[in-house]
Amino acid sequence: MDGMLFRLFVYLCAAVIAVPIAKRLGLGSVLGYLIAGIVIGPLLGLVGSETSEIQHFAELGVVMMLFLIGLELDPSTLWAMRTRLLGMGGLQVALSAALIALAALALGTDWRLALAVGLIFSLSSTAIVMQTLTEKGLSGTQGGRSSFSVLLFQDIALVPLLALLPLLASPELLLIDADALVHAPQAAGSETLAHAAEMSLVAGLPGWAHGLVVLGAIASVLLGGHFLSRPLLRFVAESRLREIFTAAVLLLVVAIALLMTLVDLSPALGTFIAGVILANSEFRHELESDIEPFKGLLLGLFFITVGAGIDFEILFGDFATVLGLTIGVILLKGCVLFGLARLFRLKTMDRWLFTLGLAQAGEFGFVLLNFSMSNSVIAMEDAKLLSLVVALSMLLTPALFVIYDRLILPHKSRAEPADADEIDEQGPVIIAGIGRFGQIVNRLLIASGIRTVVLDHEASQIETQHRFGIKSFFGDATRPDLLRAAGIEEAQLLIVAIDDRDRAVQLVEYVKRRYPSVKVLARAFDVNHLYLLRKAGADVALREVFDASLRLSAEALKQLGMHAFKVEKMARAFRRHDEAGLDQLYELWDEHPDVAKNRALLARAREHRETLAVLMETDRLQLHDRTERGWTPPPKGAQASSK
Repeated sequence: MDGMLFRLFVYLCAAVIAVPIAKRLGLGSVLGYLIAGIVIGPLLGLVGSETSEIQHFAELGVVMMLFLIGLELDPSTLWAMRTRLLGMGGLQVALSAALIALAALALGTDWRLALAVGLIFSLSSTAIVMQTLTEKGLSGTQGGRSSFSVLLFQDIALVPLLALLPLLASPELLLIDADALVHAPQAAGSETLAHAAEMSLVAGLPGWAHGLVVLGAIASVLLGGHFLSRPLLRFVAESRLREIFTAAVLLLVVAIALLMTLVDLSPALGTFIAGVILANSEFRHELESDIEPFKGLLLGLFFITVGAGIDFEILFGDFATVLGLTIGVILLKGCVLFGLARLFRLKTMDRWLFTLGLAQAGEFGFVLLNFSMSNSVIAMEDAKLLSLVVALSMLLTPALFVIYDRLILPHKSRAEPADADEIDEQGPVIIAGIGRFGQIVNRLLIASGIRTVVLDHEASQIETQHRFGIKSFFGDATRPDLLRAAGIEEAQLLIVAIDDRDRAVQLVEYVKRRYPSVKVLARAFDVNHLYLLRKAGADVALREVFDASLRLSAEALKQLGMHAFKVEKMARAFRRHDEAGLDQLYELWDEHPDVAKNRALLARAREHRETLAVLMETDRLQLHDRTERGWTPPPKGAQASSK
């Protein structure tokens, strides 16, 4: 018990110290966790051989992350991803494996080992990439969505890889293992394999039976998620015990992960499917809020164990080889990824994000290396060396994201205009423009639980919103195709807050002509712009500085000694009269740019100002205004009657 508490203290202490420092230095939380693991493991020796066991437990964080990602999608969205999922993902695995295998052959490796290494290193780190993309607000970009598609295909590809690798067993290693088994039949390794076989539902089955069991497991997840999970969660929710609902959610995730493990499938793949099925459930947001804390802690623990598991003795003993192999893997995969990004026409910045993000080896590399070693595909010494390459490439991944942030992103943002983003979600409110005005509108709507789709043609504004975790899309909101992609046909409101006054009027006019049922609320720069927006059909048009100016004027009156009650009365009276005057002047307004030639408008404006002065003076002299709701004083004699 004391040892367990001490290890828990060490892991938590390392995370609490290292991660905030890494975040403050702009390195990201993932690199902070990895550095924390290196410090408490190889450097200080505070954790030891139990690291690998903890890592297996911490992989539940990856499983939970895929479940949460699935909750963000629905079957129709997943179907729309099929081209990238199968095309881009399939080509990435095949081409990366082939290129790395050819490089291994060129180094004099046996073809079986070369192909096995190529297949293992073709996979990337779902944990690091998705965590970093989410943290940086890049998961909604074209590069982020493409990265997710490839990672999802890699999770699917894990199943055939587990079936293929034993076929690449080396005859020499088979002889060595057979001899070792004769002399030590009760070795720990054989006991482990026997235990794994006992826990498997497909061990020893013929191919057709194996396939049927796997299909049955997937069907169980699909049918159970659709028909059983909702009644179960509804039953538990009726108990009104939050901790029991959380336990039920964890039970759901762990049960699916266990089922997938029993049929030799990726647990992450199973929970992802369950998440997609529950994406349209009424419990979606509750599921997200309950799983998120566990996902974050377990992912952090997983990254710490990766850092703690680096064997510095082997690393420093053959540093040049390990570093050379790591850089070689990153460069070879990078070439394949960049070529695919061009083939699938990703934007320039997204090409680099896609390339640098997926160039590393992945956490499943540890699983496949151990599996290959136990099946006589890779010798133990080679497996240890290659495990270091996997760990070091994962360790370098946050640095690659830093290169993207510090070098590529600023340069490309200045060098060329970006193409419009692909909009993958819709909401009842579309906000055109996310500048200072649009940001406030968006924040209030989101805080009120309203889903919004934000469009802006300034790439820097979109990038800033992504960094704050606010999902928004780059593109010109006046483009009809982008409006349709954003869901203008089903939207209830369009809020126009773009900085170009002419384009704002054009947008209002187009939407009211093509989609008359959509209510349009627009920001006006001045009175003339407000009238132009009204004429274009805006349901509501408000001057951007009017409210702030009126509030500041009221504060000025308070500072000059006027009572707050009277200030509020006068401000409300001013607003009423000003808005009434706007309606009257609109009847005389025309679009002629020279207002001085509109004599009727000028005369009415002077009359309006004179009337306003009289009204304000009258309000100032009156003590009470019974028509002001919320400010009506008690009737005279109320105190006397109560006595």
